[in-house]
Amino acid sequence: MDISTKDTPAPPTPPTSEAREDKRVERGVTRLGDRVFLGLSRGSGVFLLVLMAAIAVFLSYRAALAISKDEANFFTTFEWNPTAVPPVFGIAVLAFGTIVSSVIAMAIAVPVAVGIALFITHYAPRRLGGPIAYVIDLLAAVPSIVYGLWGILVLVPQLDGLYGWLNDYLGWTGILEWQGGAPRSMLTVGILLAIMILPIITNVSREVFRQVPRMHEEAALALGATRWEVIRMAVLPFGRSGVISASMLGLGRALGETMAVAMVLSSSFEINLSLLDPGGGTFAQNIASKFSEATEMGRDALIASGLVLFVITLLVNGAARLIIARRKEFSGANA
Repeated sequence: MDISTKDTPAPPTPPTSEAREDKRVERGVTRLGDRVFLGLSRGSGVFLLVLMAAIAVFLSYRAALAISKDEANFFTTFEWNPTAVPPVFGIAVLAFGTIVSSVIAMAIAVPVAVGIALFITHYAPRRLGGPIAYVIDLLAAVPSIVYGLWGILVLVPQLDGLYGWLNDYLGWTGILEWQGGAPRSMLTVGILLAIMILPIITNVSREVFRQVPRMHEEAALALGATRWEVIRMAVLPFGRSGVISASMLGLGRALGETMAVAMVLSSSFEINLSLLDPGGGTFAQNIASKFSEATEMGRDALIASGLVLFVITLLVNGAARLIIARRKEFSGANA
């Protein structure tokens, strides 16, 4: 006699540890340490936002008091005299000097820093790359006042030859025309700032290049690529967002540098076409040099200029975030 059998259902599979953990999290059953860490992390983020908002409100309030009494256009005036009756001051010279000096510093520092980082990570032997990286790390710890002293005592006297060469061969452009005198100009400030931000960009770029997946480089080598082609096709695309982030960190220091710029620059409230002529100023340098002797109105005017620097910094960081977000899918980090 044939006996018909029915399909017996398979026994249920026990839930995995990840599934059990997910259920515990959904039910809110977490360990005390997790709850404490979550609260501290969330509180730190909220505190940072509150602090940024408090700074913005304070700067805006004091800036509004100053600008309401300013008899000139705050954004286009080439004069700084908040103690006059009526007060007359503007940030045209300061904005120009801050942007120009920072652009010069970035144009010099970023290529050099990326080259040093690539040399340490992909060209130099270990016994040579280690000491070079150590020296770069030491440069990042040098105080700004030391850079300023070195700039005024060593760098400025040695730039006569460079300024003369630029005037002889590129003076016809007008931008690099030199009329003589001490080389305490925006170009000198840019060179000094480039030296100051070089360690920051180098160190961050070096660590980013070290994170490149080894498989990417080996795959390029297996296809017959040279070492430079490996760097161009595998290393640089992967580290592009990291280099941008490092550059923004360096730019932040260049925008806000005070004492070194104040010691090297022969400041004046005028804009020169030539980068080699003395004169100009920056936001941070103007605040550092005038705050101690400023009256209440003068302090409010300086705070107003600080608000503009605050906004510029936020815009720069926001632009960097947009660039990184647009380039993220092409960086190779998700491959």
